Amino acid sequence: MKKLFILATPARLAVVSLFIAGTILALDREPLQAVPRVVADRGPLAAGERQTIKLFESASPSVVYITTVRVGRDRFSRNLFEIPQGTGSGFIWDDQGHVVTNFHVLRGAQIARVMLDDQSVWEAKLVGVSPDKDLAVLQIEAPREVLHAIPIGTSDDLKVGQKVLAIGNPFGFDHTLTTGIISGLGREIQSVAGRPIQDVIQTDAAINPGNSGGPLLDSGGRLIGVNTMIYSPSGVYAGVGFAVPVDTVNRVVPELILHGKVVRPGLGVKIDDYLNERLGIEGVIVRGVLRRSAAERAGIQGIRWGHFGRYQLGDVIVAIDDEKVSDSDDLFNILDKRKIGETVKVSLENDGRQREVSLELQAID
Repeated sequence: MKKLFILATPARLAVVSLFIAGTILALDREPLQAVPRVVADRGPLAAGERQTIKLFESASPSVVYITTVRVGRDRFSRNLFEIPQGTGSGFIWDDQGHVVTNFHVLRGAQIARVMLDDQSVWEAKLVGVSPDKDLAVLQIEAPREVLHAIPIGTSDDLKVGQKVLAIGNPFGFDHTLTTGIISGLGREIQSVAGRPIQDVIQTDAAINPGNSGGPLLDSGGRLIGVNTMIYSPSGVYAGVGFAVPVDTVNRVVPELILHGKVVRPGLGVKIDDYLNERLGIEGVIVRGVLRRSAAERAGIQGIRWGHFGRYQLGDVIVAIDDEKVSDSDDLFNILDKRKIGETVKVSLENDGRQREVSLELQAID
């Protein structure tokens, strides 16, 4: 028989006494019972919650999950293999299978696949891109019964403070809903092409990597923007997200479907940002005029070059329809709001003299 030896220090005697007492008490008590707690009645969901749930369930079938890959070739076997490129979000534009997303979601990819709400996956064809607006259109050959086009709203009457909802696939988690408000309007951000995107919507609805290309919705479930960018020192959500306004989307997407690119209205001139910066001239220097263009017909003059690299400045564009033009960004922003065939008044300066000409905007690449 084994013997138990206990060193008789006061602290150890106290511990042993408690242990023995607890054992005796445990032998005398009935066995403990552990059962699930009774579920408390919470009552009906709040009206706001029911509305958000209904909106999410209604809009989700329009939102898609996009994966992109590049194709590589094994240097030894020469076999082709796929290299994952990235993921993003998008939404169904119409019952012809057109899908809208951000240009930067597809940039550098050779293959794009679209997963619909029913988990079916479809190979996508690139229809058109607009790097200047960070927009792109894909097309899938899916049955019309699974193509749920998203309702379109307007960004013209938005108000700071109104509720917005973002649906997307952040970090690969498909159909994630975040909510917030419009934090600001009329913002300007740089597109991946370096051109400014105007009238951008700022929101505090959580937008993270993978949300790009997904819809920003109003409380009526209508598309009001395409989530495109976040402002964050760490690269993840920091309370400031941006969306391309739907009025821009509704203007650009039909052109991408028809032409594969945006056919912009222009004057028919060549400009030179570097020369503008070097000379510190306010306005846009006309570097040259395209032959048989609207600018040539209106008599606009470009730089005249002489011997040994010497040149004489021609016209400088300082306003369009009395809207001031300080640089090329101003010029592009003004022309973005015009249409091909529209007549505009161009204010010019040349060697201290000012004049105005009228011309009909032409299509430019």
